[in-house]
Amino acid sequence: MNRKSPIILIVALVLVSITTATFAAAAPSAAPAGVVNINTADTSQLMLLPRVGAKAAQSIVDFRKAHGSFQKTTDLMQVKGFGEKRFQALSRYLTVDGKTTLNGKVSIPRGPRAAKKPAKTASN
Repeated sequence: MNRKSPIILIVALVLVSITTATFAAAAPSAAPAGVVNINTADTSQLMLLPRVGAKAAQSIVDFRKAHGSFQKTTDLMQVKGFGEKRFQALSRYLTVDGKTTLNGKVSIPRGPRAAKKPAKTASN
């Protein structure tokens, strides 16, 4: 029994290292690095942000034209459609100073959807 223990240990270590290498290779690539200056970015640069399409990007530009520069990134929540939840998803990619340096479209996975409520029937 003692002779088999080192062999089993070696086989287990080899399997663990192969499994770890496989998962590391299958891991998604890192998100694009950089930030978007919400005071200077045009619509195409704003659309690099996660879950920001053409309409939302245009809303930011229109708000900025009507009200002036954003003083802090949290001011983005004053733009229609940008509440606290959406801001939290974007905040790490936002700045009000410096250049826009985001180098690609950022995608973040959606959270789980809430279960739909059952439809009311005529008897309810």
